[in-house]
Amino acid sequence: MITVEPVTIRLGFQIPNFSYGTGVAELFPTVIAQAREAEAAGFDSVFLMDHFYQLPMLGTPDQPMLEAYTALGALATATEKVQLGTLVTGNTYRNPTLLTKAITTLDVVSGGRAILGIGTGWFELEHEQLGFEFGTFTDRFDKLEEALQIILPMIAGERVTVDGTYYRTKDAFANPRLRDHIPLMIGGSGEKKTFGLAARHFDHLNIIAGFPELPGKLAALAQRCEEVDRDPATLETSVLVSVVAGEGVTEDVIPPAMAGRMVAGTAEQVAERLKTEVFDAGVDGVIINMPGYVPGAITQVGEALRLMLA
Repeated sequence: MITVEPVTIRLGFQIPNFSYGTGVAELFPTVIAQAREAEAAGFDSVFLMDHFYQLPMLGTPDQPMLEAYTALGALATATEKVQLGTLVTGNTYRNPTLLTKAITTLDVVSGGRAILGIGTGWFELEHEQLGFEFGTFTDRFDKLEEALQIILPMIAGERVTVDGTYYRTKDAFANPRLRDHIPLMIGGSGEKKTFGLAARHFDHLNIIAGFPELPGKLAALAQRCEEVDRDPATLETSVLVSVVAGEGVTEDVIPPAMAGRMVAGTAEQVAERLKTEVFDAGVDGVIINMPGYVPGAITQVGEALRLMLA
């Protein structure tokens, strides 16, 4: 067993779709190309979505969507340094013991680069068509809290027996493991429940909010940390932002629905905007995605961001 300290998620890259206008045979090589380009450009983390259908704001349900943990295992062999995870896993899609086995396996395969991103799950169509129980938000939140009672001690090497409302285990354990702690990230916007859970259990909170909302979200998070006697500085934060970058690109390409969550312009303009709106607001990191894939664009934005933040 080795001890590895969690690495800061300061610059992350998310791959939100697998529709590249190619045949299926070229689909995953394109995913690998993006991950490798992000790694070479200085991004510290690469994330996939945990969905089985494409999301309505990005495309139609029948568009290509890879199963996240299978794909991440393959990316682990195609990369060397970047942390790998989902942004974020839907707790409702897997039994917590299965999810623990998936994330500890990814950690072993990647040499200690796994991140466990997790949330309540929200895409109702997937649940209805694929047979996952959806329920109310309260149901899903309570289920996540109970799942963590299994996942966290199993990651730490304990045997877990739970007779809960949603899950039952008897001496459940995960072997092999590489680390006693895998960085834990939760995503959400709920200032009471989600932020409270983040303050109690997580290393990182990916805040779902527009730029104008970020100061208020950080203030609410600080309050949740105070309530459990935690130093807010020990809970990293990030925000997911969509980016369109290139010479001649202007903010006219931003749909009204994405205002405050998307930036556009040259790589340098994008970096300046992210510094002003995200880092200067007090958020620790930014995770970007880029609609489509144009080789070289990830490199340009990554280098501009690293220069801006140096």
